[in-house]
Amino acid sequence: MSLELTFNPDMQLTEMMRLRAQSLQQRGQKRQDGERLLRTNEQVYRLDFTEQALHFTRWNIRISTPGRINIIATSQLWTPDLTHLMTRQLLEPTGLFWKSADDDVIQCYEADAQEFGERIAELAKVRKVMYFLFAFEDGLTPESIECSIEFQTSE
Repeated sequence: MSLELTFNPDMQLTEMMRLRAQSLQQRGQKRQDGERLLRTNEQVYRLDFTEQALHFTRWNIRISTPGRINIIATSQLWTPDLTHLMTRQLLEPTGLFWKSADDDVIQCYEADAQEFGERIAELAKVRKVMYFLFAFEDGLTPESIECSIEFQTSE
């Protein structure tokens, strides 16, 4: 059976991370050693798993304007309500997708996108929620994309 899960913006967590960076800047303090602050072109998204035994099938990315999106997963060790995001908690590979001004086809690095999807399916076995940083580049905005991931369930 096929299961499509949509990436949803987590506005509350995004705002909390922006306030952290803003607070450090206003007080003239530095981030903790290894801490990863949210950049201005990034937003936090979440994926809620309704099932745990999944096999990655494909990405469903729709981009309405030219630009790039880099999707970066966080490890299961990050608990946003308890700790700051650390660079060691960002997973590789990332999912890089883009649309050129002269082409309607969404491009990606296929091997990385495949490995990234498989890694998400593996992490779904131990997580109910997974967080991602979406980095919008080259003029792309959150309003310009729709993003979901498709799995086969083991049932």
